[in-house]
Amino acid sequence: MELESELKDLSSKQPKIQLSDSTHDDRRLLKPDSNIQELEKKFAAYVRNDVYGAMGRGHLPLKEKLLLGIALVTLLPLRVFFGMTLVVVYYLICRICTLFSAPNREEEQDDYAHLGGWRRSVIVRSGRFLSRSLLFVVGFYWISETRKDSASTQENSKNEGNHLSEEQERPGAIVSNHVSYLDILYHMSSSFPSFVAKRSVAKIPLVGLISKCLGCVYVQRESKSSDFKGVAGVVTDRVHEAHQNKSAPMMMLFPEGTTTNGDYLLPFKTGAFLAGAPVIPVILRYPYQRFSPAWDSITGVRHVVLLLCQFVNHMEVIQLPIYYPSQQEKDDPKQYANNVRRLMATEGNLILSDIGLAEKRIYHAALNGNNRPPSVLHQKDD
Repeated sequence: MELESELKDLSSKQPKIQLSDSTHDDRRLLKPDSNIQELEKKFAAYVRNDVYGAMGRGHLPLKEKLLLGIALVTLLPLRVFFGMTLVVVYYLICRICTLFSAPNREEEQDDYAHLGGWRRSVIVRSGRFLSRSLLFVVGFYWISETRKDSASTQENSKNEGNHLSEEQERPGAIVSNHVSYLDILYHMSSSFPSFVAKRSVAKIPLVGLISKCLGCVYVQRESKSSDFKGVAGVVTDRVHEAHQNKSAPMMMLFPEGTTTNGDYLLPFKTGAFLAGAPVIPVILRYPYQRFSPAWDSITGVRHVVLLLCQFVNHMEVIQLPIYYPSQQEKDDPKQYANNVRRLMATEGNLILSDIGLAEKRIYHAALNGNNRPPSVLHQKDD
């Protein structure tokens, strides 16, 4: 499927836009007694609207308490057991496939993405199957997947000269909105790409080896050294390689840089677009009635427990056609990123928001009763 990259005629269905009242100066003026409700209006992209509340500690109705109690003694232990079993099985598969093989340690990375032949085939096929199995165990019994063609997404774009040649180009990356850690499991089950992950992930038992087999690019998020440029260069090289080499794993990037509640789309960082290669935009939604799978203001352990206590969870996926950048977009990654973002917001019915990670930390600090905003709040997002 082909997607014409210029978005000149999308006025018939423009995405909704939320402009934040908060600016860099507003962050400095944040008072200790800032009203949570005021912050929720400003930072709506991070606000949970489910029964369990912002921190997962809201006052629950009696029916919800009964359902949660039943799930805690029935569903939770079963899902933990079967989930851990799947993770251990895949770890053992990865361990066997990487025996007597040295990881790639170029550019300060450490991965097995270069493996080929039967080893790579077993890692990918078993990884996709077991990832989908894990989603099933968690309660995602059915996943609604919609693949849109270029006619449905660009029906108003009929300008001459915008059509691509018949020769197909392989995309170099998948770009997706970021709602939850569950996003990673879905993409593993769908295309088994490489991700960008914290460097500490490589040292986590079981998960560390799995991340290396995925070919993750490791970053030190809090580092302010020149290492960031090195990581950006590695990501760009990986996107280039995937674009040109069919056997290379594609990069999976979340250009928002953090998670939202699933109703908004934050500004895109340009890392996925620096290579100028085509990308596949994917939109994830998590419809819910009681508990939102979005991971934002709830601690990790609490979120996992509450998620596993839901009898059924839902996921909707919209995969847009390959987005081929124009020459102008290749020359201007920021424009490329903005155009893809607006298209995803339009097709996914998402609200464009201009806030970022700094505002998220302000909101979290307020929720946790922290009267002193962290020092990072005085810094602009990259």
